[in-house]
Amino acid sequence: MAVIIICRGEDPEGWKAALETELPDLKFRVWPHDAGPAEDIDIAVVWQPPPGVLATFPRLRAVLSLGAGVEHVLDDPGLPHEVPVIRLIDPGLRSAMVEFVTMEVLRHHRQESAYRLQQSRREWNLLHQPLAPSRHVGILGLGYLGRACAESLRNLGFRVSGWSASPKSIEGIGTYAGDQELFPLVERSDILVCLLPLTAETEDIIDATLLGAMPRGATLINAGRGRHVVEADLLDALDSGQLSHATLDVFREEPLPEDHPFWQHPGITLFPHAAAWALPEDASSILAGSIRQILAGESVPGGVDRRRGY
Repeated sequence: MAVIIICRGEDPEGWKAALETELPDLKFRVWPHDAGPAEDIDIAVVWQPPPGVLATFPRLRAVLSLGAGVEHVLDDPGLPHEVPVIRLIDPGLRSAMVEFVTMEVLRHHRQESAYRLQQSRREWNLLHQPLAPSRHVGILGLGYLGRACAESLRNLGFRVSGWSASPKSIEGIGTYAGDQELFPLVERSDILVCLLPLTAETEDIIDATLLGAMPRGATLINAGRGRHVVEADLLDALDSGQLSHATLDVFREEPLPEDHPFWQHPGITLFPHAAAWALPEDASSILAGSIRQILAGESVPGGVDRRRGY
């Protein structure tokens, strides 16, 4: 019995050390250099596993994602259908996302980009500054992360609404659900934050039609997935003035290619997928708890519905 750790872009040894501290009686191996016999593997702890690798473990009982997103697992056509996939429900990751979204909403709200431009020109101009209650923030996605961000912004005084695939109820936050209620939310969002899971239904959701429905001069924050955004449509919206600015933390191709137009666009602020990530010192106890439940045959929080994609 063993647990395999498969991490691309992460430090697998850090996860191995932290999990060994939590579960000293289990064997933890790191793919590919210390994978050992494939038939020994019962559980895989993964981030962006190469397609086909998970299918090589004949006794695999569960796949645990090292992030809230699971499309990096579900996109693998060789993923065994009977093996459950578990997303990470990590309070530390949630706190980091709340910090990031709140920071960027406040930056747009307080016109930070305009003031930095004035500084570069040595201009001393006081810009008209509305208060938070006059600004409407829309959140696409009201799951574990989206709800926490919405509540944080509500507590700062913003008018906050959120959209989700199924109906939600959150005190002090307007809620919209389903295809028919997407645009009523978008049309009133001075700042639109995307925290959706990536599914067949949400891929390319931020296109010319959606961007054109936002109030002119609105801003976009995408910390969901790069494939939520039609890149050419976003550039057109920025160049036309339909959007005044966009903060992007995720991209269709990561790392972002050096010749990509996003790098030099004056209306875009880039982050290298840095908004929030799980840390071994914080999340290993959560993963260890899930591993114990799986080995005991118990149900595990965070189970993914493959038909829905989250």
